[in-house]
Amino acid sequence: MSTLDITVYDQYSNEELLTRLDLKRLPRHVAVIMDGNGRWAKSRYMPRIAGHYEGMKSVREVVTVCREIGIQALTLYAFSQENWNRPPKEVGMLMKLMEGYLKSELDLLLEQDIRFMTIGRYDLLPKPILQWIDKVEAATRDCNKMVLTIAVSYGGRGEIVDAMQAILEDYQKGTVTIQDIDESLIERHLYTTSLPELDLLIRTSGEARISNFLLWQVAYAELHFTKTLWPDFRRRELLIALLDYQTRDRRFGRTLQLDRIQTSGKLS
Repeated sequence: MSTLDITVYDQYSNEELLTRLDLKRLPRHVAVIMDGNGRWAKSRYMPRIAGHYEGMKSVREVVTVCREIGIQALTLYAFSQENWNRPPKEVGMLMKLMEGYLKSELDLLLEQDIRFMTIGRYDLLPKPILQWIDKVEAATRDCNKMVLTIAVSYGGRGEIVDAMQAILEDYQKGTVTIQDIDESLIERHLYTTSLPELDLLIRTSGEARISNFLLWQVAYAELHFTKTLWPDFRRRELLIALLDYQTRDRRFGRTLQLDRIQTSGKLS
């Protein structure tokens, strides 16, 4: 969890923040829980959907910045399995917003050479959205500068269940044995199997929980929590999150002493 006092960066412009970033130590895969759209709208006496529309501007800016600086993969939590329990009118508007995003951003994704993919359970998604998902994924299939993944109708527990069911199907076919089941096999059956390992998870709006997002993948990821509401999360906030990430000592369970032994060949 982040303990960074972001006020230390108040004196720097966005350009200066970028110069302080070590572009050789960027996370390969960044994921974002985009939270706070409703609160942003409520604080301005606007309907909730207005916060979601403003949040789309943050999506575009964060995608563009990640592409510019060299992030390999960006995964955005757009709509959870639990979100289906929201009022039908709000769900309908969110579906329309998602469809509009797919229509409007295709040209930009192609221009920036970004491959688009989605993860989640699609059986409840409206047919027009499924058609646009297929269209955008097919159109960007050969793009290779970055992968933008949208998690829609997604749940981390559901993903693990789906992976286990797929493995059991292979077991019944005789292509997998009990001895074959290890972490590597499970990872190959996750929705994110084609993506780099998750390095950084960002959550906006001041909440400090994972909310059933990328539960397997987050095991060794760094966590950055910010009070900034998603519609206000733009270039500056992303750069600060990346600078925070670069202050972390990522040992993956090892000790500094063991690192020194492995580096020098002897205990120093």
